[in-house]
Amino acid sequence: MAMITCKECGKEFSDQADKCPNCGCPIVPKSVIYVKVKKEKGVWSTGRLTIGIISIIFFLPAIYSSLIIGIMEESDTSLMSGFFLAIMLLTAGIVGICSRNSKGKGGAIACTIMYWLGAILTIKASVTYVIWDVISYIFGTVFLISAIKTKKSK
Repeated sequence: MAMITCKECGKEFSDQADKCPNCGCPIVPKSVIYVKVKKEKGVWSTGRLTIGIISIIFFLPAIYSSLIIGIMEESDTSLMSGFFLAIMLLTAGIVGICSRNSKGKGGAIACTIMYWLGAILTIKASVTYVIWDVISYIFGTVFLISAIKTKKSK
């Protein structure tokens, strides 16, 4: 029988006890090994988060500009396509943030589709949407690359 020192109170006691008789601190058997598992982030997690936040922020100016363009041009087509693009920016931003740490490809592919769909549907609507089309296309491309680089989890 050996004596061990309590890690909490510093008193010595028998190694046969399951806890310190002085303070009650439990004794961990030496045969038990604790392994801390580090949670891995998904591919380009920070990029997905950043683009998601920027996309949500861009929702407001995109919806505002679609309203202005729709009123100035008196075109329902222009108004609706700009509104659709703004909704796609918002939705893809939220999905991108929620799926940023996912090891699956579904969230990134869904964001790619939403960004590109928003860009494609506003290409012919108005020249003013060109900046939103380019931004949406770039964001979709980044999410597509992150989907390609994502490896299946085991």
